[in-house]
Amino acid sequence: MTKKSNRIYLLEEADVASALLQLGVPTMVGMLISALYNAIDAYFVGGLGKSQMGAVSVVFPIVQIIIGLGMMFGAGASSYISRLLGKGDDKQANKTASTALFSGLLVSASIIAGIIIFLDPVLTALGSTETILPYARAYAKIYVTGSIINVFNVMMNNLLTAQGATKFTMIAMLTGSIANVILDPIMIYGMNLGIEGAAIATVISLCVNMTLYIGYIVKKKGVLKFSVKNIEPSKIIYTEVLKIGIPVLLFQLLASAAMGSINTAAKPYGDYAVAAMGVVTRIMTVGTYVVFGFLKGFQPFAGYNYGANQFDRLEKSMKLCMIWSTVFCAIAAIVLVVFADPIVSLFGTDPEMVALAGKALRCNAILFISFGFQMVYASLYLAIGKSLVGSVLSLSRQGIFFFPLVFILPHLFGLTGVIWVQPMADLLTTILTAIFAVKIHRDLSRMM
Repeated sequence: MTKKSNRIYLLEEADVASALLQLGVPTMVGMLISALYNAIDAYFVGGLGKSQMGAVSVVFPIVQIIIGLGMMFGAGASSYISRLLGKGDDKQANKTASTALFSGLLVSASIIAGIIIFLDPVLTALGSTETILPYARAYAKIYVTGSIINVFNVMMNNLLTAQGATKFTMIAMLTGSIANVILDPIMIYGMNLGIEGAAIATVISLCVNMTLYIGYIVKKKGVLKFSVKNIEPSKIIYTEVLKIGIPVLLFQLLASAAMGSINTAAKPYGDYAVAAMGVVTRIMTVGTYVVFGFLKGFQPFAGYNYGANQFDRLEKSMKLCMIWSTVFCAIAAIVLVVFADPIVSLFGTDPEMVALAGKALRCNAILFISFGFQMVYASLYLAIGKSLVGSVLSLSRQGIFFFPLVFILPHLFGLTGVIWVQPMADLLTTILTAIFAVKIHRDLSRMM
């Protein structure tokens, strides 16, 4: 069996449960390790002090915006490529992959340059205090500049996932993550570079990841063929990529803005509050990345089978993803609620920071139970090309509902209101998702 037929068989004919596991688990593991090394990064920086921990929290939204640019072109192209492969149009799939990769790097480089030029105002707007700013500036100059490498890695991850090459993406992510975990203590403490050492360690690990992806392209592995000759900036490619990619970017932008607004809301209460909310964000990111990672495997499966009119396989995959993701979220929520204090204590010893972070983590964990449900249907709508509904669902949790709440709740309830912003946004998003879940099931029933 050829490489192509191996990958297409997995999407088209293999047992649904087996296919979802083969597609989703490698990506899930890779993203889990990625989230864990971000948490470990914060762990080592937390040992430097609460201002340094606050600096990492302030810079984190910027990096998420840059990653969002990569996801806009990568995830947008991935959805279109999955449907093209389902229809057997390999030529257009190759053109889409090469065009998206080139365009994403060009746009991201321009945005990164702008951020570096206006770095101090950006950091201040994201919640940096006078004591946090020097550390945030030092960390961001290195990390943000090196994030162009992360854009490449994110795009390649999405493009290879579209053709079912999830095992390789897992290996690439694992390798980079392990490199980061090893280099962090060496750079931060062994070489006495402090917070700048954390940034250098991360950039080096991204280079390791990038090297593996470049090797994949050079060796011409997989179904997709990347080539300068395949770059074709046509209207149809950009339309198909951006109609899915823009909602994904908006999701990242809103997520970054949400982090920044939480930092800003916590800023009046001091460095400990900014650090505490940043710790909670990092911890919750571990759980969200697991769900995101698994559903990245679900998306090409859903897009392919929708394009091939195999609605029975599509519906079965939805049910399985719903069950698996909800069980995971429930277990994670219980663990975080029960062990909140010892978990947050890993990121610093400041009593005020630990107390606030523990309280905030419990509140966030309670509503995390519904996160899998939210993401299954948001991913489904985007995968099958229904970008309007997919956009609404994707932008609700940290956008449509989040921002009114972040202005209202802190004003009414102070720091307690800051803590409850994300849980309340989760609750409202779950209700909205349920409405669209009923609709998509009715639509698919009519097609079957």
